[in-house]
Amino acid sequence: MMQAHLQNADWTVLSLYVIFLLIVGFWKRKQTDEEYLIANRSLGLPAFVATLVATWYGGILGAGEFVYTDGIAAWMAQGLPYYVFALIFAVFLAARIRGSAVSVYTIPDKFEQAYDRKTALLGALFAFIYASPSTYVLMLGTMLQILFGWGLLPSMVIGLIFSVIYVFRGGFLSDVRVNALQFLLMFAGFAAAAILCVHKFGGWTFLNSAGRLPSTHLHLMGTHDKAWAIVWFFIALTTLTDPGFHQRCYAAKTPRIAAMGIGLAVLCWMLFDFLTTTTGLYARALIPDLADPKLAFPALVEKIFPPGWKGLFYLGIIAPIMASAISYTFIAAMTVGRDFIWRLRNETDNTNVPAYTRAGLAAASILSILIALALPSVVEQWYIFGNIFVPGMLMPVLGAYSPKPAFRAKPNFAFASMIFGAGAAVISLIVGWTHGGLDSPRYLFDIPPMYPGLICSGIVYTLGLISKQNESNL
Repeated sequence: MMQAHLQNADWTVLSLYVIFLLIVGFWKRKQTDEEYLIANRSLGLPAFVATLVATWYGGILGAGEFVYTDGIAAWMAQGLPYYVFALIFAVFLAARIRGSAVSVYTIPDKFEQAYDRKTALLGALFAFIYASPSTYVLMLGTMLQILFGWGLLPSMVIGLIFSVIYVFRGGFLSDVRVNALQFLLMFAGFAAAAILCVHKFGGWTFLNSAGRLPSTHLHLMGTHDKAWAIVWFFIALTTLTDPGFHQRCYAAKTPRIAAMGIGLAVLCWMLFDFLTTTTGLYARALIPDLADPKLAFPALVEKIFPPGWKGLFYLGIIAPIMASAISYTFIAAMTVGRDFIWRLRNETDNTNVPAYTRAGLAAASILSILIALALPSVVEQWYIFGNIFVPGMLMPVLGAYSPKPAFRAKPNFAFASMIFGAGAAVISLIVGWTHGGLDSPRYLFDIPPMYPGLICSGIVYTLGLISKQNESNL
């Protein structure tokens, strides 16, 4: 593991960030249950955009790894597909989600409203596993290893503690406040990196000169074919079912802010992708023999940044990771607190939900560390969870928010579609691992797991629509 070499100015920058987190975490302010869980549904446009942008870009080390190994083709996998589905979410779902949010806090809440209790509980299980911040805990632990030289496990534990300390006390509103700073830091750090690289080494001419980069690194598809790009478009369907998107829509002040905010967030992601892709290309050109590609950004910091500026760029890397770790830990904790404990106890108000959610923070933290230790690969975690979660949740989510009840399947069929969708994807994954291993699975007929999962889920859900229609015709 590489080691950071920081000066007093760099440590000062990092220390100020930690102090800010502690101040926000221990700031005394009496809150209502609604404020703790969902910021009293009061997010204005700037806060909505900042928290969504910072939270959705936590996989920053994975982005660096992708650009380092594949060049601008990484944008075809991790950029363009997500813009498309985020805009679809903004146009067709955001306002509808916020408009239904009078008594809805989570996706399972909506499932109970649209279907039944068992579908809500199964949705809660899926949401809890998917919202586990294991990828972000792994990346945060990696960054603390680089900065302090600690082991991975203590680094993950300490990073997670500092990620949840303020939401434990201040809830979602504290998360939003810190996200505003993290939004500014991520852009400041990578803008400084891109500008410094261009200033010191030159722009496109430098990157395009013979031998600087593999020739395929400057091609949109790189070494890949259209089938590869299509797979990533399907993986990007997670946008439509992501609990973070739904939570922020529930918290928006108005439906219009939810829809417009996502559109503005897409513009911010496009700019940030330009900065990270540019920085990743310079990392490959300047450090062509890096042993661990996921350390592309930290390695570039150590190579070109002067004291003081190193601290800023490290914060530019840490800020989005921490934003995602915080937000998804809190979502998973709310799933435990409201969607399991509160629902199973049949309580009628939210008085006890903040206390249940604080207990859920411990459960979510433990799960995330266990997953990170069992599967210490960011890209693999994205791939596995995306292939399972989308088939399990997509059809019931779209049906629940459909403006026409005719497009909402009967509860038993919605429940079964989740079981069959996720189950088919899991079976396909197991078959692939059995025949090719975790790193290079060989799927039946070379079909990725998401496809059979979506087909099975779609068939079962469609049967539920037909059955409902037949009943209404009797």
